[in-house]
Parts: sequence; C-alpha cells; structure tokens
Amino acid sequence: MTPAIRPLAADETAAVRTLLLDSGLPVDDLASAAIEFRVAVDENQAMLGVVGIEVFDEAGLLRSLAVEPRARHRGIGHALASSLEADARARGLRQLVLLTQTAEAFFARRGYTVIDRAAAPAGLQRSAEFRSLCPASAVCMRLLLEPARVG
Repeated sequence: MTPAIRPLAADETAAVRTLLLDSGLPVDDLASAAIEFRVAVDENQAMLGVVGIEVFDEAGLLRSLAVEPRARHRGIGHALASSLEADARARGLRQLVLLTQTAEAFFARRGYTVIDRAAAPAGLQRSAEFRSLCPASAVCMRLLLEPARVG
C-alpha cells in the first residue's frame, strides 16, 4: 500500500499534535509558527505520518517528520520527505535545513549533510525551533536543492 500524501486538513490539527508529542517532537509553536504540514494517509484517510516546513526567504526549515509506530519501516518517512523536497524545489527554495536529535542517519541517507548551526540562514536562526525548542545538542543538517526541472 502506497500512502496518499496531501496537505493537512483543518480538522486534523489535534491528531498531528498528538503524533508529534508521541514522537518527542516540539509542539509549543504550532499555533504561532507558519508551518505548512502535509500528511500521509491510508485508503481510509487514517493518518500514517506528517512532515512540516517553515519557509524563510529561499530556505525551508524542515519540521516534524513523524510516522505512526504501526506504520514505520514501510517507506512512509521517505515518501513524506520526498514530497516536501519536491515541493521546496518547485517553490524555488535553495536549501532545506533541519535540527534533529534522533534522525541524523535517516537524513544523511537522503543526502543531507551536517553543518554548524551558525551556518544556517539568519531567518531560520530566528525561528522558535532554533532559538528555544531544539536544544543546542541537536544536529543541524542541510540539503542544497537543485532547481526543479521544467519539461
């Protein structure tokens, strides 16, 4: 079964919050930050996973990639990341940056490289994620994006 990936519906916000909390991811700024979420759902529209992005000029801050425990190890995390990366390219973003305490190997397999936190774009550094939500021990990673191919 390949999950459908679509934008978050307004009535799914509570389910996303629960999934993020259960996954140990920050939720304190969900109401105030301009995070665009997309979800992976099964054929019955049950949520399997979520990923978010905050856009700062030509960079995106990848936020909150989480997959339901029952749906892990089925490629859903990769499908969500691929969808978000393709959308970022189509929007003309030049890079995606993230902070992680648990998923460094996952993102490294996708081509993300570790960077010094101070090397992230200034706008991202002013986000709540960088300022207070993720500890200084979190690994900062970046994926440089090639422009989307037309044709």
